[in-house]
Amino acid sequence: MTDGLKIDRLSVSYGKRQVIADLTAPLLPRGQMTILTGPNGCGKSTLLRALAGLNRAGGQAYLDGEPLLDLPFARRAQRVVLLPQSLPQGVHLHVLESVLAARRASGGGEGHDQEVRALALLAELGIAHLALSYLDQLSGGQRQLVGLAQSLIRQPSLLLLDEPLSALDLNHQFQVMEVVARETRRRNMVTVIVVHDLNIALRHGEQVLMLKAGELVASGAPERAITPANLAMVYGVRARVERCTQGRPQLIVDGLIVDELIVDELMAD
Repeated sequence: MTDGLKIDRLSVSYGKRQVIADLTAPLLPRGQMTILTGPNGCGKSTLLRALAGLNRAGGQAYLDGEPLLDLPFARRAQRVVLLPQSLPQGVHLHVLESVLAARRASGGGEGHDQEVRALALLAELGIAHLALSYLDQLSGGQRQLVGLAQSLIRQPSLLLLDEPLSALDLNHQFQVMEVVARETRRRNMVTVIVVHDLNIALRHGEQVLMLKAGELVASGAPERAITPANLAMVYGVRARVERCTQGRPQLIVDGLIVDELIVDELMAD
């Protein structure tokens, strides 16, 4: 099996309510960013939590051919890092110390070299000036950036980011996607990122997985997955992807779909 992540018939339930049903996805190769998208409540966060070992799941996921769901939690935590939507409140640590603590938790060493690496990572994310600030004094967006630094310094094989852009301004959104793309290639990681902005998926993603009600609706290169028919079926919008003046694909939403016959017509095209 080629190196990467393969999801095979994965199912997750909360009590009697099934959130993800028998989901199988194509291989997500190392060194590429996969965008996970879909409407609210479709199972995106649940999928990430299952891969990280925080939700019990049926089926299997293979990381470089190794059954991921069978690994003891401590061993899986060495290979898989999940950055959730929200970080714990009230942690009274300096930003730099929190990043160094994350490195130590993953088996990294201590000393001046680790501090240099941590500071360099904070600089890449544009928050080096916050190194000696306390986490509980930061804004939500600043905490998200620190959380990303904590995740990257652990050097995972599989990086799972759950809406890492949700509290960030436009400048930092672009900066984060550039840093994550660069680190994914440099460290040869499998990276899966939940985003709602499909223009970000079109610009930065190398693969897209689109979910609806816990099922995989579309997968593949962004422009193969983000199509008028899929957008109509998954989001209930009439939309198209066109090239801007610089040749980049851009999503344009023309309106809502209220007639199921229109969806059927788009699916038939």
